[in-house]
Amino acid sequence: MNDFRRIADRIAADIASGRLRPGQRLPPQRAFARRHGLAPSTAGRVYAELVRRGLVVGEVGRGTFVRATAPDGQPGHALTEAAAGAPPVNLELNYPEAAGQSEVLARTLAPLLRPDALGDALRPAGAAGTPAAREAFAALLEEGGVRADPARILFTGNGRQAIAAALASLARPGDRVGVEPLTYPLVKEIAGRLGLSLVPLAMDEEGVRPQSVAAVHRTAPLAALYLQPTLHNPTALTMGASRCAELADVVHRLGIPVVEDRIWSFLEPGPRRVPPLAALAPDLVHLVDGLSKRVAPGLTVGFVVVPRGRGEAVARAVRAGGWSAGGFALAAAVRWLADGTVDRLVAAKRRDAARRQRLAAEKLAGFAVRSDPAACFAWWQLPAPWRADTFTAAAREHGIAVTPGTAFSVGPGRAPDAVRLGLGSAPEPTLARALETLATVARGGRGADSGSARW
Repeated sequence: MNDFRRIADRIAADIASGRLRPGQRLPPQRAFARRHGLAPSTAGRVYAELVRRGLVVGEVGRGTFVRATAPDGQPGHALTEAAAGAPPVNLELNYPEAAGQSEVLARTLAPLLRPDALGDALRPAGAAGTPAAREAFAALLEEGGVRADPARILFTGNGRQAIAAALASLARPGDRVGVEPLTYPLVKEIAGRLGLSLVPLAMDEEGVRPQSVAAVHRTAPLAALYLQPTLHNPTALTMGASRCAELADVVHRLGIPVVEDRIWSFLEPGPRRVPPLAALAPDLVHLVDGLSKRVAPGLTVGFVVVPRGRGEAVARAVRAGGWSAGGFALAAAVRWLADGTVDRLVAAKRRDAARRQRLAAEKLAGFAVRSDPAACFAWWQLPAPWRADTFTAAAREHGIAVTPGTAFSVGPGRAPDAVRLGLGSAPEPTLARALETLATVARGGRGADSGSARW
């Protein structure tokens, strides 16, 4: 009997060597089986193994395609760090940076480098942080419309760890967690490591539909929800006040805990800001936020505001995961919050985001691009006949990295033929040229189906 893994190894080698290119369509499984003298079931196992390795993606009704990213660039990885060999213009990364940011941060950090202050800052902080940190972050939250008891704020190394700790404290392996049908890719990775099953919820122009939450929960109970109500990544949608109130009512009635991701909420200007779910359902909502986008990714703090009575459970998850915030980062954050550094950086990044959105609207005029004037990213529904993976591969050939819709998609069915463009990291002149190039590529129309592989 043929060893399906050895056959998968040969195809993997062809992908690694470039003989099979990103976006290329593999033969239908029955044709592959006939060509290689295999049983159809063995061909199915070969294709399943390639999917498991992250080398190909299958789309119902369209076939199986070589992925646009290599296995070590799994969805989520490229969203957090620059992979080796990444194209010169990386629109996967999305960390906004204000002009002169490094100089501002360096000046404010100088007092922490005195031996006496540094000694205190280098001590372990623990999940509860310090009294000064709890007070400082409670004040930060109040500016965003949340009155949080400082005693209910816990700290992690970054926002991703805060999400992981909240979910780990709420759900056990095998549990179901409801999410938007397009979600933050690292939540997919977190769920996989925790053994959780992500269930897509129906979503419309207002955000997650409360009726969908109730219907999915009736089918089989949900252990929790993970939602991004403000500047949803990747679509930049912000849930309106009435929808937030309806959703809060449903989770109250059903008793479903919520992990509310507020990482991008700082970009929303005050007059437009909608009260977070945590303000409407404080007994159920675990609010997660962090400083990586507000300040800088290299020295950051994540935090979670827990409902009353949930502190020890989340703290245990933080300790078990090794996700505690570093003492130096926490001390720096307190200083940045107290002296106005964070406020100044936020104001500068809001202005920067608005400029970049105007630039994207100009360079991609005529295309179906969804975004928000305050967001640092845009969601581009590609014109026919482009597929997300083939467009991503074509962009890479032009030295530009974008994130395909498959990275965000949850559940069965065809992923959207769309890409997310991170607008916040590249210098503006570079971003302008990259957007012009992408528009030219999109108008070229190559790439719906690159033809079936022949071996």
